[in-house]
Amino acid sequence: MERISLSNSAFEGDNNAYLFANGSETVLIDTGDWMPTTREQLEAAFADRGLELADVDRIFLTHWHHDHCGLAGEIQAESGAEVYAHAADAALIEGDEDAWDAMYDRQKRYFEEWGMPEAKQEVLLDRMTDGETTVETPTVTRFEDGETFSVDGTDLEVVHTPGHAAGLSMFEAEIDGRRVVFSGDTLLPVYTPNVGGADVRVDRPLEKYLRALQGMVDADYDRAWPGHRDPIDDPTGRAQYIIDHHEERSWRVLDALDRTGPCDTWTVSAELFGELDSIHILHGPGESYAHLEHLEREGTVVREGREYRLADGVSDELAALEAERWSLEY
Repeated sequence: MERISLSNSAFEGDNNAYLFANGSETVLIDTGDWMPTTREQLEAAFADRGLELADVDRIFLTHWHHDHCGLAGEIQAESGAEVYAHAADAALIEGDEDAWDAMYDRQKRYFEEWGMPEAKQEVLLDRMTDGETTVETPTVTRFEDGETFSVDGTDLEVVHTPGHAAGLSMFEAEIDGRRVVFSGDTLLPVYTPNVGGADVRVDRPLEKYLRALQGMVDADYDRAWPGHRDPIDDPTGRAQYIIDHHEERSWRVLDALDRTGPCDTWTVSAELFGELDSIHILHGPGESYAHLEHLEREGTVVREGREYRLADGVSDELAALEAERWSLEY
């Protein structure tokens, strides 16, 4: 197995495609974006190994986001490769108009529910459609959690980890005697994957993502090969760090409501992240919504229409915790 690094202008850092080509077939996990420069990089990496994209037999996709599946259609058209993805994401990857219309409609409803200003919605729409072009889409073979595929003698087991995306899946394997996982965007080495905004189809996004992270802690893999940047040598520690990060963010959400009083998601987002631009206009309130929805089900936050407030007694608990923190520090 070899990691191929592919450029990505987004903040997550360079994408990774993983190549299996030491046996009777040529297999990719993720393809990178559909941009011409990405294709040129992937073609060059293949050429260095005496291969062409037409040699690809199978492609396994971690999820529907274009920087992971963008070239799947083009490669399939050239090679006849079979393209696999989780059933929850397959229709979007195939370019199904009904699936995309439902996505856009749900996004619009959430933008209104979150209190996103009209001007910000326009900026976000421009960002999301910037450079929009016709992309070759693949025919997808659907898989589900727990399915196993043999690739050059290595078994890849699907581990469904929704949160960042409805169909987001990892592939667990044993390579050179080590338990590893191709983690896609479930576990990244620098950034914490956005939940709530990156795929508005996911119900209870934070709950599902935290469950996925706890599963990684319990699995205690030796290494994670992520969808962006460098490999993660302590995936257990990184997963626990992100769990703790979301715990801390939940406290920040409660503190924001304590300071502002009842308010909408956009206001909480501003308290957490400040002024937002570009794709962060989606990610900021999306992340805030994920936490507010999670806290509402836990009973510490109450929703009334589009506004959220602290449940009775929570403000006093926050004050007591703050007083305890100060006493411990001083």
